[in-house]
Amino acid sequence: MTDRPYQGLDPQKAAERVAASIHLRKRKETRFVWLGKTAVAIALGFLVLLFAGILSKGIPGLFQYYVTLDLKLDAQQLDPSGQMTAESLAEGDFDGVIRSSLYQALGNPEGRKAKREARRLISSGSSQRLMNYVLDNPDQLGSTVSIQFAVDDDVDTFLRGLISRDTPEADRRISNQLIDYIDALNAQGRVSYQISDYLFFGSASRDAEMAGIRGALVGSILTLLVCIAIAFPLGVATAVYLEEMAPKNRLTEIIEININNLAAVPSVVFGIMGLAIFIVAFGMPRSIPLVGGIVLALMTLPTIIISSRAAIRAVPPSIRDAALGVGASKMQTIMHHVLPLAMPGMLTGTIIGMAQALGETAPLLMIGMVAFIVDVPGGVTDPGTVLPVQIFMWADFAERMFIQKTSAAIIVLLAFLISMNAAAILLRKKLERRW
Repeated sequence: MTDRPYQGLDPQKAAERVAASIHLRKRKETRFVWLGKTAVAIALGFLVLLFAGILSKGIPGLFQYYVTLDLKLDAQQLDPSGQMTAESLAEGDFDGVIRSSLYQALGNPEGRKAKREARRLISSGSSQRLMNYVLDNPDQLGSTVSIQFAVDDDVDTFLRGLISRDTPEADRRISNQLIDYIDALNAQGRVSYQISDYLFFGSASRDAEMAGIRGALVGSILTLLVCIAIAFPLGVATAVYLEEMAPKNRLTEIIEININNLAAVPSVVFGIMGLAIFIVAFGMPRSIPLVGGIVLALMTLPTIIISSRAAIRAVPPSIRDAALGVGASKMQTIMHHVLPLAMPGMLTGTIIGMAQALGETAPLLMIGMVAFIVDVPGGVTDPGTVLPVQIFMWADFAERMFIQKTSAAIIVLLAFLISMNAAAILLRKKLERRW
């Protein structure tokens, strides 16, 4: 029997009740829409605050202060043997050439203390910078050139306004005499503020002004290459087998449940497994991109398998039926029809999984990629580190300049992640087919 709530009522009253019910329903829908918009606005507000905090500290970290010195490149002093090689230049007095130019720019200060304060102006790695310049420009020997050297991190901090000259001398890290030297170089127009080449082309260093992300960036790329070379073919093959070939029985159900459970396992567990299996049991070296890539591949596999299975399931059954109807075999149907149509979704899931792997730190800490490594890795078996671990290490250093460089490295990492996600969206748009 059908319920008729308005049966027996006056038609006008029934119409009023219906109108009131519709009005109440619309109010609830409007309220729900506004709740959704408010939630989205709050989330966007927190996102804006997060990015504003990172950018406000990170953008200054992309720059640093340099001092320009006029150097007379005396061949006998810089290359005594005249062979113009890294070994022969190592015997040259590069520090002496730099000190002489610096003293001249400061009016030739007298006294050991005054000269010691003057040397604190520029980075301790200035001699290596000059050596690299001579190696790249051997024809400049015998001439006078202008070269920019990074200032010491304490001087850089002062020039950024983070150390006040009004603070008593005993309570700040630079002396009054050093401040006078900075003012003198500023008056001569020798101090400049520009994009830091050390940040992008330098490697790990305990000196904040010389620290850079080049080694970590190369290590991240090598680690991701190993990760994708292992995870993508294994993930796609597993997804194809489970969706198209495996019988639907208890064993496959157990496999599917475990794959879903692995996707929720904390990443540090994969790091412990990598430490126990690849380093302890197999004796592989610590802190190499090969081991890091394998560990990240194991961590990323469940994500790739789940997204690939969803992409395969999205292919209409009519595609399979049509292929089989014209005489294609099961394998031909999968390889020539199902996989090409599912590939955009598979690639999207893979790139998102790679982006997740790029930001991981915990599993890589477990396998020793937190080691202090100055050299840039030349292959997957060379010691190296990755960007998230480099950020983690810099955040623990006491110098103020490392705070800004940490934020700058975070900006680079975010740009890398956003680029990968944008590539996933563009790839999906380009390759997807409508049916």
